[in-house]
Amino acid sequence: MHPLAIAAVLLAAFTHATWNLAAKRASGSRHFVWLYSLGSIILYAPAVLWVLVSTRPQLETAHWLALLMTGVLHMGYSLTLQAGYRVSDLSLVYPLARGTGPLLSFLAATFLLNEPAGLVSVLGVLLIVGGILLVSGLANEAHKAPRAGIALGMLTGVFIAGYTINDGWAVKTLMLSPFLIDFTGNLLRLFVLAPMALKDPPALLAEWRMYRNPILIVAVLGPLGYILVLYAMKVAPIGHVAPMRELATLIGTYFGARLLKEQVTPIRLTGAVLIVTGVIALAITG
Repeated sequence: MHPLAIAAVLLAAFTHATWNLAAKRASGSRHFVWLYSLGSIILYAPAVLWVLVSTRPQLETAHWLALLMTGVLHMGYSLTLQAGYRVSDLSLVYPLARGTGPLLSFLAATFLLNEPAGLVSVLGVLLIVGGILLVSGLANEAHKAPRAGIALGMLTGVFIAGYTINDGWAVKTLMLSPFLIDFTGNLLRLFVLAPMALKDPPALLAEWRMYRNPILIVAVLGPLGYILVLYAMKVAPIGHVAPMRELATLIGTYFGARLLKEQVTPIRLTGAVLIVTGVIALAITG
């Protein structure tokens, strides 16, 4: 992979784990997704306007379809992820979602987009997914894991795979700007969730005051991290970029242990080593 693509994905992994920690801490907020979507639109509107003015994109049916799909898939992702955080731990939902997503993304990129899949890259994906299963505890103590957390984590992974393929196609084939893709997702969430969020303005204002810091963290870092990933997809295979993002699982596990006081066992540490090994395997191929 291109060194700039690797650097972008590594930085994106850190920002992603950081905003997920903030999202977990705001799991009690009913309208958290709407509030951070509004914040992202306000903060990133100047950059999107600059892109539109400077590039003057000619949007055809395929472009509008890709933008609609990214909005729908990202909204599903955001809502299921936040629902998972309400019923289960960060160290379960986050690794499970991030493990299901890259596996499905790699398979789709290989069989639907005809991207090459060598033995080393396949081994890398298997190591990453296996490592995430160990980190989450599902490989050895699945019976102890909350069923709702498992279901929502896996459903979140399905949405991850869906938007990864759609958005990768949008930036690589349709040449859409990463800024425009991310902005569209936030805009759709804002409009669809607005009736429910604005039904009780005093309660919404109270949530803003209570969760202001997590809202601002996600509003800034959420788009930043994903824009970096989309730029990486422009110069590297989607099937390699998607699993490499899972370095965020290591950071998220560390955050869970240090900041949320969740248990880190030798099995979880073994899983972390597998993830790093898998990332290295992907980085030296393609």
